[in-house]
This record gives sequence, C-alpha cells and structure tokens, in this order.
Amino acid sequence: MTNALLSPYTLHDLKLRNRVVLAPMTRARAGKERLANALMADYYSQRATAGLIITEATTISAQANGWNESPGIYTDHMAMAWRQVTDAVHGTGGTIFMQLWHCGRASHSSFHTGEPAVAPSAIAINGDYMHTPNGKEPYETPRALETEELPGIVDDYRRAAERARQAGFDGVEIHAANGYLLDEFLQSKTNQRSDRYGGSIANRYRLLGEVLAAVSTVWPSQRVGVRLSPNGVFNDVGSADYRAQFSYVAQQLDTLNLAYLHVMDGLAFGFHELGEAMSLTDFRQLFHGPLMGNCGYQQCSAEAAIASGNADLIAFGRPFISNPDLVERFARDAELNPIADMQDWYSPTGAAGYIDFPYLQN
Repeated sequence: MTNALLSPYTLHDLKLRNRVVLAPMTRARAGKERLANALMADYYSQRATAGLIITEATTISAQANGWNESPGIYTDHMAMAWRQVTDAVHGTGGTIFMQLWHCGRASHSSFHTGEPAVAPSAIAINGDYMHTPNGKEPYETPRALETEELPGIVDDYRRAAERARQAGFDGVEIHAANGYLLDEFLQSKTNQRSDRYGGSIANRYRLLGEVLAAVSTVWPSQRVGVRLSPNGVFNDVGSADYRAQFSYVAQQLDTLNLAYLHVMDGLAFGFHELGEAMSLTDFRQLFHGPLMGNCGYQQCSAEAAIASGNADLIAFGRPFISNPDLVERFARDAELNPIADMQDWYSPTGAAGYIDFPYLQN
C-alpha cells in the first residue's frame, strides 16, 4: 500500500500534515441554545490529527435552522462559544474550517414559531416524517422565497463568515449539497422558479455564485471551500439534468481560486440512478484546484484515489466517529473500532458515543 493518504499536502497557504479530512457530520450536542461547548471542543481536538477538520453543518441564521440541537454562527455569543473549539484544535496543531448551512425546505414550522420553512419553490420533501422540536412530524410544504429576499440570505452567509473568522477558524466551507437550500436551488427537481434564480442551468447556479462572492469579501477565496452532492438522494433530491447542472457548477467554481471542491462522489448512502454517477474523474476534468472525495471511502480506496491523481484529499465520516485516532490506525494498519450505533450519532446525552471511544494501545 502506498502512503499517499498520509503524505503532507499544501492547501494553498495552509500546510496540512496529511490528506485525511474529518468530514462534516451533524452530531447534535450544541443544546437548545445552539452553542458550541467544551464537549464539542474535546470531540474535535481528539480528531485533530486529520490534515483538515470540517465542522458539522452550522446554521447561518435562525431561518436556516432545521435540526435539533445543531450549532449556529449567527450571533456574537455563538462566535465566542466556537472559540473554545478552534483554540483546542489549534492547540494540537490542527486546521479547521467551519461548514456554513441553511436547511431550506429540510426544516419545519416548529423550528420557526409556526412560520413555514423556505425553499426555492413550494415543493415538499417526499417522505414520512422528520425530527422536530416536537418529535416526529410530517414534512410540510415550504414557502417559496421571494426574489427580493435572496440578497438578505446572501448577506446572512457573509455575516456568518465574518463570525467564523472572529471565532478563529482557518476557513469556511459552503454547504451546497444533500438537499439543503443551496442544493435545492441547483436542482431542477426542487427549483421551478421563473425569475433570474431559476429556469436555466446558469440561473440555478446564481445564488451559490452570489454567496461565494459575498463570503470572499470576508475570506480570501483560497480559504473558501464548496461541497456538492451530484449523485445523492438525501432530502429527496436527484434531477434528470444533474450531469449538465453539476458540470456547469464545477466549471464556474474552477474560475474562483477556491480552497477546494468537496464532492460527495461515493454512492454508499444512496444514488438517484438517473444516469451514470458523476465521479472524481469527471470533476477533475472540470475543476483544476484541490479536489476532495467523500462517501464510503476506506483506506485502500482513498489511497487509490489520491495515487491516481483523481483526488488531493479524502474526507472520512462514520469511521471517524468511533475512531478518534483514525490517522494513527491508518499509519499502523490497525483494526478500526466498530462503527458507532446510529442512536448515538445525534444523541444529546453527552459523552456517550461521542468522546468515549478507545484509542490504540502502544
């Protein structure tokens, strides 16, 4: 086996000690106030041997909320709370980006004092129920955003990026994947608008482009990443024109000198089966900056992706939940701890299933 995965990597002006990335994963330990805390600082610092950490999705506004006890970054208090996390990670020599998130239609009126969630178009998620502050409730039809509201959402991203910088992060990732707001605008299945933000491939990209322009007034563009999921079905997405849409998006992103493009290329968590899956090879032909793969990778497949030149970085999610020392286990070709029980992934109970996994013994 090669050591490409564990080799150092220069991400523009950042020196990463390896090419292993802690994938952004919602863990729901921020409490009802949505504040980062000491438990979260322990969790991230335990995993800071990764070359890069990307935080769990963090909401940019109260309107963006849609997950119980996930963290936010839309008040000064929230920014101050995150400082203990960045300090802990930096104290171990780690590098950490914050993922910025708006849930869009993947939310519920109970998160918004009775007001409906918002989306590009008034199209509900086709599913049985979602988890809300009141327990399991049926999905609702969202309210379509007015054209004049969209500059305000762009500004919410900009202000969240400012607070992330105040909190000591090394950069930010824009979450434009997995059926959340920005992905909803990209997808013809969920975006049936007739204004300048819908109706064509270029128009569906417009909101993401405006968000990136705004965030890049706060951060140098090479400290701003983007996450896409062209093959995914999470939150009831998957559009017939996905190859044309995401090829166009990648071409536009290629002009922006971004930190990286983070592609959910794996099919481990579902594939819409509307054609041939888009691969890292496809994206490498369209995007010439740092490219990150994600979804279902194991050490061998990650090594192969990097050694072939198809990826520069690989993000690991579920294996990192139960193996805080995942990088060390890779280095020693050691057995991994079993994947944690799903009931612990989002548990608000604290340390159990979060920071209590065993490390390798010397």
